Amino acid sequence: MELSLAQFKEITLGAVRIEESENGVDFFRFTKEQEELYKVRRDDFYLKSFTTAGICLRFVTNSESLSLKTVVSLGTGRSYFSFDLFINGEKVDSLTNFEEAALPLDYTACEYPLGEYTKTFCLGSGEKEVCLHFPWSVRATIKELSIDDGSFISAVKPAHKMLCFGDSITHGYDAQYTSRKYITQLANALDAEEHNKAIGGEIFFPELAATKEDFVPDFITVAYGTNDVSRCTDEEFIANCNDFIDNLHESYPTSKIFVLTPIWRMAFDDKNLYDMIERTIREATAKYNNIVVIKGLDFVPHNESSFGDFVLHPNNIGFDHYANHLFREVKVQLKN
Repeated sequence: MELSLAQFKEITLGAVRIEESENGVDFFRFTKEQEELYKVRRDDFYLKSFTTAGICLRFVTNSESLSLKTVVSLGTGRSYFSFDLFINGEKVDSLTNFEEAALPLDYTACEYPLGEYTKTFCLGSGEKEVCLHFPWSVRATIKELSIDDGSFISAVKPAHKMLCFGDSITHGYDAQYTSRKYITQLANALDAEEHNKAIGGEIFFPELAATKEDFVPDFITVAYGTNDVSRCTDEEFIANCNDFIDNLHESYPTSKIFVLTPIWRMAFDDKNLYDMIERTIREATAKYNNIVVIKGLDFVPHNESSFGDFVLHPNNIGFDHYANHLFREVKVQLKN
């Protein structure tokens, strides 16, 4: 049984709209207003806005198989991708364009084939909860998704909604498997729907924070700063940070907001620089009771083995460290 557009709309999480075209079904994480902002901001940012970071299908079914036909196209400077399949909360399989055992140490610098991919996943017998995480790194169009004839499908909705702003690390660079992104792990731990608004290379962008979703998020995460200090003057950084925070609070005055300071990166091994970034963020957020600043400097080990590109973007292991440290801090704050 091939799923219809109406069924996709029912079981999809993390997308603000879903549209059908002659190529298949497309999933969008940015509103049209937000896409227009990026259309005039930077061409590469606009391209990145169409990647499927944070989007997943989550449902209960008694089908014993799930057949996927997808077309993936370039969306970032990374061409490797994965669709990750979970059954009852446990990862059981993936559709990828790479072989994990054959990945080189510097896997981020390689080119991987894009285009059409198909796979039939074995779901096993009986009723189960299924979650299929979409790639963070590419644009993914679904040409066909089918379950066994005569089986049922029913949507599963998380208890919370989480809106996530940030740069490349929140976008997903350089998780080999999309479900290992720190922000996806945090969303799962909080039983929250991840709405990912991160763009690789981005800085505090006040105009983005001034746009509103058609829902009020329970949680919001903000993670900028590492690009700001290399692309902006100190004055520009301070102004952008303050304006972003002010706009975000005005848009969502009742949401719990966690502002994360940058993790360690080899190119910025300077404590004074991290202190300046943290000070700027704390000063910008100090007047708001619903905003908490979380220091991320030591969330990922300070060694190249935790980073996919050896200097900046965490790999699967680095993201696991990040997610575990962050969840512990968030739990403490939610109890207060």
